[in-house]
Amino acid sequence: MRREPLCALFILIIWVLSDVPALTVVCGDTRGFPAWLDDFKEEAAAQGISQSVIDSALTGMTYDPNIISRDRKQAVFQQSFEQFSTRMVSADRLKKGANMLKRYGSILDKIEQKYGVAGSVIVAIWGLETDFGTNLGKFPTFRSLGTLAYDCRRSVLFQAELLDALRIVERGDLAPADMLGAWAGEIGQTQFMPSSYVKYAVDYNGNGKHDLIKSVPDALGSTANYLKSYGWRRGERWTKGFPNFDVLLKWNESQVYSRTLAYFAERLESEP
Repeated sequence: MRREPLCALFILIIWVLSDVPALTVVCGDTRGFPAWLDDFKEEAAAQGISQSVIDSALTGMTYDPNIISRDRKQAVFQQSFEQFSTRMVSADRLKKGANMLKRYGSILDKIEQKYGVAGSVIVAIWGLETDFGTNLGKFPTFRSLGTLAYDCRRSVLFQAELLDALRIVERGDLAPADMLGAWAGEIGQTQFMPSSYVKYAVDYNGNGKHDLIKSVPDALGSTANYLKSYGWRRGERWTKGFPNFDVLLKWNESQVYSRTLAYFAERLESEP
């Protein structure tokens, strides 16, 4: 019997798992959450997060079953493009978007010069994600991420996101109490996951912080930086069939969402 393939598979598994925190996860047993959290705190310290940040962000954190319920009931992108786009690109949102294009026109022009992303695309993302900053979400980011990290469905993914949320605090961008957002851990005017926040957030207003919650210039510039980093092509269209549409899918992999985003940006381009 040949054993080489089995040995190779064993080595591959060990290699893959070597970078994954060795944390105990007991699916569905909320009684195990405090012990898991203690293990995670030790892992965060081993990753170089200061004890003061760990204490300020994670002390007293509890498990939220409502987050798991929401995670299991995602149905918004089961809608057709026609259904979703009609609801999301309303006359009122188009009007607001056109006003935002004018209000932040000089900033958006400078952002386009630097990153190559049209202002209409950035404003469309802003509008779809948080209705131009009016609905950032009220879920405590650390509690949401901790709950999802403890759950077994995507534990490794959200353990990494939880570590990056701590890194946002560590570098002085945000305080834990200010980190409120969507139920799955997205934060800011255009809803960045912590991993994207750490990689792509820019200090566009030059105040020394990457603040995507309170600083509109930081949020808009960071959104453009994200798209550029994934290969956005300056001056090219972004509807389905063009390379820039594939970049929009890096923002949100749902075809329905990305088509709606492209449609919204096209509509904004034609607004008076």
